[in-house]
Amino acid sequence: MDKLKRFLNGDERDDDSSTGILPNMDATTLSWSTRITGFAVCFIIGIILSLFGSISLFLHKGLTLFAVFYTLGNIVSMMSTCFLMGPVKQIKRMFAPTRVISTVLVIVMIGVTLFAAIYLRNAPLCLLFLILQWLAMVWYSLSYIPYARDAVKKTFESCIA
Repeated sequence: MDKLKRFLNGDERDDDSSTGILPNMDATTLSWSTRITGFAVCFIIGIILSLFGSISLFLHKGLTLFAVFYTLGNIVSMMSTCFLMGPVKQIKRMFAPTRVISTVLVIVMIGVTLFAAIYLRNAPLCLLFLILQWLAMVWYSLSYIPYARDAVKKTFESCIA
């Protein structure tokens, strides 16, 4: 609970201060309101990019344009969290043992979606990768909510059994 209070007050002291190759680039050099504003603006831009992709799909401009805008929207939305805790801390959390597989899966799905859309121009394959990308993003996002993955697993197990 103390960590949550410190986080909400803008005091993000961590007990595991690290000395690595990268300098300690955390978000504490920005004010709390600047970090929230940066997060919100970046996240909204990501949503707008995804909406542009959806609009292009409904206007029959092609699946390629949809896939590119949707994927760029996901990337920008993921980058928005760097404003909250800083890029180095965000990358460390992305590749923490509890979510390294989901992070790699998201990155791979983003890559293959763009590859299928831009290089192969294969609409069915692109659509498959878009669905897998969305599922990977959901699984990645659930890793930040305590016990959410376990709840989803148990729900699917009860549905299958």
